[in-house]
Amino acid sequence: MDTDLSSVEASVRSLLDEHERIEAELANPDVHANAGLARKLTRRYSELDQIAKTYRELNQCLSDVEDAKELASEDPAFAEEAKSLEERIEVLQDKLRELLIPKDPDDARDAIIEVKAGEGGDESALFAGDLVRMYQRWADHRGWSTEVLDSTEANLGGYKDITIAIKSREGGVYGWLKFEGGVHRVQRVPVTESQGRIHTSAAGVLVFPEVDEPEEIQLDDNDLKIDVYRSSGPGGQSVNTTDSAVRITHLPTGIVASCQNEKSQLQNKEAAMRMLRARILAKQAEEAAAEANDMRRSQVRTVDRSERIRTYNFPENRIVDHRTGFKAYNLDQVLDGRLDDVVESARAADRAARLDDIG
Repeated sequence: MDTDLSSVEASVRSLLDEHERIEAELANPDVHANAGLARKLTRRYSELDQIAKTYRELNQCLSDVEDAKELASEDPAFAEEAKSLEERIEVLQDKLRELLIPKDPDDARDAIIEVKAGEGGDESALFAGDLVRMYQRWADHRGWSTEVLDSTEANLGGYKDITIAIKSREGGVYGWLKFEGGVHRVQRVPVTESQGRIHTSAAGVLVFPEVDEPEEIQLDDNDLKIDVYRSSGPGGQSVNTTDSAVRITHLPTGIVASCQNEKSQLQNKEAAMRMLRARILAKQAEEAAAEANDMRRSQVRTVDRSERIRTYNFPENRIVDHRTGFKAYNLDQVLDGRLDDVVESARAADRAARLDDIG
C-alpha cells in the first residue's frame, strides 16, 4: 500500500461516506422501530467503524512522521519517534488492507447448523452427538445462544440428524460457523466394538445464514406444500398422538424443511419456516456466487467420507483440518468447545485467498 494512500483513497472515501450516512440513520428513532433494519445497519456500521478509525489513525501517523523527520535534525529524540511512527504506519497499512478485503455479506448474520449421521451407523450417530456438544460448548465459550429447532435421536444415543439455531447479540456467528460445513471423520474404538479395533465413520455438517426478518425472503403460500404427520423417536416409534410434525416443501426450488420437536403444530411450522428461509437464502447466495465465478469452497453438501474436511483421531488425541493443514494434539479440548484455533485456520486461509484476489 502506498504511504500516500493513493491506491485505496477512492474505495476508502466511499466507505467513509457510507459510515457517516449510516451513523445519521442510526440516530433516527424511526429506524429502530424496524428491528431487522436496525440490526443490519448496526452490523454494517460496526464493520465500517473499524475502517474509519484505522484510516484516520493512519493519516494522523503519516502527518506526524513528516513533522518528526523535520525536527530530528534539531533533537535526536524525534528521530526515534519517527522510527516508531514508521513501524506503526506499516502495521496500520496492513490492517487497513485486510479490512478492505471484500467480505461475504452473510458473515454478519446468525446461523442455523445441521448435523447428520453419515457412514458408520450407530457410531456415526454417537459422533454426531459429540459434534453437537462441541458446537454448543463453543457457543457457550463465545457467549452465543443455542436453540434446538428439530432433532431425531438414534437408538444408542446421539442423533440421526439435528438442527440448531445459534445466535449472538453482536451477530457474526455465520462468519465463524460457515467453515464447519462439510464432512467430519472420526477414528476411534466404538462403544459397540468388542475387539478393541479402531473404526472410521463420518458425520455431515451443513451451515446456513439465518434470515433476519421473515419479510427478507418472501414466500408465496401457493409455492408451499405443507404436510403434517405424527412425530417419531428412536426406532420409529410414535412420540405424539396428534399430527403435530410439519414438513414444508418450496415447490419452485424443491427445498424441504421439517420439524417435529414441538408439541404444537404451529410451533413446528414456525421452526420449519425458519429453516426453509435459511436454506433458500443460502441457495440464492450460492447462485449469486456462481454467476460471479467466485464459488466459496467452505462447505460440502454431501455426507461422503471422500469429501472430508476434518479428522478427529481419538487414540492420538489429534485433530486435522484437511483444507488448511492445521494439526493439533488437543482433541479433548476441541471437543470441549475450544474450537477457535481450528476455525481461525480456515478463516485465515479464506482471508489470504480474498487478499490475493484483490492483488
